[in-house]
Amino acid sequence: MPAVSPLSSRLRVLLIALCLLPLAGRARAPDPETASIRSQVEQLAAAGGAMSALTDFYRQRQYAPAWTRPATVDQLLAALAGTASDGLDPEDYGLSRLKAMRAALADDKAAPAQRARFDLRATDAYLAALVQLYRGKVAPVTLDPHWNFEERPLDPAQDLQAAIDAVDSGRVAELFARARPQDPLYDRLRDALARLRAVAQRGGWPGLPDGPTLKPGMRDARVPLLRQRLVAGGYLPAGEAAGERYDATLEAAVKQFQRDQYLAADGGVGAATRAALNVTANRRVDQLRVNLERARWLMHEVQGDFVVVDIAGYKVSYYKDGKSVWSSRVQVGKPYRSTPVFKSRITYITLNPTWTVPPTILKHDIVPKIRADPGYLAANRIRVLDSKGQLVPPRSVNWNNPRGIVLRQDAGPGNSLGRLVIRFPNPYAVYLHDTPHQELFGASRRDFSSGCIRVQHARELAVLLLGDPAKWDRVALDRAIDTGRTQTVNLARPVPLLLAYWTVHLHRDGRVSYRPDIYQRDGRLLAALDRRRVSPLDALPGGAP
Repeated sequence: MPAVSPLSSRLRVLLIALCLLPLAGRARAPDPETASIRSQVEQLAAAGGAMSALTDFYRQRQYAPAWTRPATVDQLLAALAGTASDGLDPEDYGLSRLKAMRAALADDKAAPAQRARFDLRATDAYLAALVQLYRGKVAPVTLDPHWNFEERPLDPAQDLQAAIDAVDSGRVAELFARARPQDPLYDRLRDALARLRAVAQRGGWPGLPDGPTLKPGMRDARVPLLRQRLVAGGYLPAGEAAGERYDATLEAAVKQFQRDQYLAADGGVGAATRAALNVTANRRVDQLRVNLERARWLMHEVQGDFVVVDIAGYKVSYYKDGKSVWSSRVQVGKPYRSTPVFKSRITYITLNPTWTVPPTILKHDIVPKIRADPGYLAANRIRVLDSKGQLVPPRSVNWNNPRGIVLRQDAGPGNSLGRLVIRFPNPYAVYLHDTPHQELFGASRRDFSSGCIRVQHARELAVLLLGDPAKWDRVALDRAIDTGRTQTVNLARPVPLLLAYWTVHLHRDGRVSYRPDIYQRDGRLLAALDRRRVSPLDALPGGAP
């Protein structure tokens, strides 16, 4: 065989490479579906990056389609449908449209652009649902401009990678489960929603017709309906004795319902109790949905040691290592002077406080009383001060138009703040405090204050907050208060405080009670929750439904 020269060998290699070059170029070219995804993603990015998570999702994948395996798509569609159990709306993520688009792709002739549109829609739904489960659908600051709770933390790079990995590994359902608040209370709210929806789908519970007040011992044709209603609400076991007599068992159930509704627990079913009983199951479903959304906003905050004021529940609780170790009744703000929702840190306690009258209370409450009774100031040990803190004789003030004055009540048993104040920084001049109006804690509804939180057994809470049994046990605290001297006691470490608004309550026995919406906050949140989400993909040519 003749020898091949080095030059001929190199030429041959070059010719082979040139012949293969078009084939290599074709191998590297993106398939039509990937090209279509890239085109649409770049259009989104050019429009202002309205969907940065979606664009980053595909950029990291070099724009390759994500939803190519039927089993993974099945998981996604089931997970989207499952958001209904969280009080969310699967149609916010276009579930029906996704199902229709998927069915159309069963045709082998489906165009690459059609497949690309499905892939983008699926990813849009996937990411949107995960974020809404994780943080809530509604931005709370849009309903309350003073909202200062922190959002549940997200790591954009890490969490996006987790979303990509879940698709690639076929673990979409697991990621949805992890996105939900990891708290047993949230799971119990979801269970309660499922049970109540089942009741609603069976037609709800019976309404109680108007008529004379039902009282224990009476016989009335409405008693069987009352019994059915209380069985449906979990206040009576199924199969309770029938008949038209209002017996002792029914009376006990009615009283429990009344207590849960902050009504006078007298056992009589009059107009107020009847109205509460006749709230429909569907309305209670909405109430649970609203509170599930609040749980998505706040559950991540309840860790370690903290104090929670449950405004609509008229209760304050102290938590140690995430578990409630103490609770007591509170009085909160009147509806027109509502107690605000916010987060702070308790830093110190004032014993035997004086009370500087806030301007609103001065104008609307105190000045009218002074006009009606010139002896009001002396009787309540309130001093008049000028802007420099100097005493001013009350008779020198024009009470028809008082200007440049401050009213300050002396410390003592009759002080409006009681004998101690628990303080925390906030712009509302709101605090937790003792009160001379202890009798009001016996009321069912306790919205009596001008915004501050009056605490029953405030000294017990103070001892827990101080956390120093050697120096500040209950005996030591009482002794310091008994001196009558105003004194500031700093906490060894600040304790987080959450002022929250919940209109449902889960009892240990599994029963759910629905509270009056004293500040009318549920309606606005429900309207925002029901507002249909608009996908930025709708802005693309041919993208709108």
